[in-house]
Amino acid sequence: MARGERPTLRTIAELSGLAVTTVSRALADAPQIAPETRERVQRIARYIGYSPDRAAQRLRTGRSNVLALILPPHEENLGYGSSMIRGITRCLRGTPYHLVVMPHFEDLPEAVTFDKIIRNRLADGVLFSCSRPDDIRVRWLLEQGVPFVTHGRTELATPHPWVDYDNYGFALAAVRRMFARGVRRPALILPAQDQTYAQHLRMGFSRGCAETGAEGRILTEIDLDSRPEDIYACVRAMLADGSAPDGFVCPGEVSALAINAAWVDAGVPDGQLVMKSTCEIARLIRPQFDSLYEDLSEAGEKMTELLLRYIAGEPAARLNYLQPALTRTSHTGDVE
Repeated sequence: MARGERPTLRTIAELSGLAVTTVSRALADAPQIAPETRERVQRIARYIGYSPDRAAQRLRTGRSNVLALILPPHEENLGYGSSMIRGITRCLRGTPYHLVVMPHFEDLPEAVTFDKIIRNRLADGVLFSCSRPDDIRVRWLLEQGVPFVTHGRTELATPHPWVDYDNYGFALAAVRRMFARGVRRPALILPAQDQTYAQHLRMGFSRGCAETGAEGRILTEIDLDSRPEDIYACVRAMLADGSAPDGFVCPGEVSALAINAAWVDAGVPDGQLVMKSTCEIARLIRPQFDSLYEDLSEAGEKMTELLLRYIAGEPAARLNYLQPALTRTSHTGDVE
């Protein structure tokens, strides 16, 4: 080939001495092609750096072999995007699919990002988070017939694929654990109220308080979308006027770090909190916080698995997965 020339199916055919149609079928792992022929063709393709022409492939099949991940503008959980991408790409390995990441910008309506994907047929399926009870994005994708999986649940009557974390179980366990350590006035920091998991956290927290007799408080001055400096300032103000709770339930690392900084700077040596931990670096925080674990890498892998099954025609009602709230048992990352 000339310098800079893109290798094609014909290039592989000439190198292998096979017909172009045979090469195409071998690359698609067609069972009609002998295994040794498939292996030889695929080895040549890897060696010369062949990749399919996606524009031509989309015209021929109507598919792009691309999945789109839409990342939220806030990252309350440390490493959310990188953990999700790690799990997604682990599942895509060995498949013809590739991943594109599309950020959702705060100053643009969400519909703009979704419309761009659908109108331009940029992806065969969509992965996204921050689901809401009556989620207009889910309604729209269902109407358009676009395969998708949400990270989080909705309350829509029409089944759709989702992967979620047991936030109810997390909040319930957090109250129980702090109560056992003497906390009697715990407070909960919630995400935005329009997100479904805010309801799950609220219900788990309320049950924990009712069960233990703790005087629970759901903070309204701040939420998980608040800037860390605003969370810090709010806790410092509560400490100054004597209204601070004696423990916090933090569904993310950023809020926990801001609260701990407020405690340290105010000279509070024994602040109590339970944090939702989502990344390895959280285990290096000192003092080490009591935490329950959400495996975002597993979530990304599971979402991708369900999306590929949905694209293949499996019913949406069978494509749901709830991750349990796990406890780390050692610094090596073991969980139970």
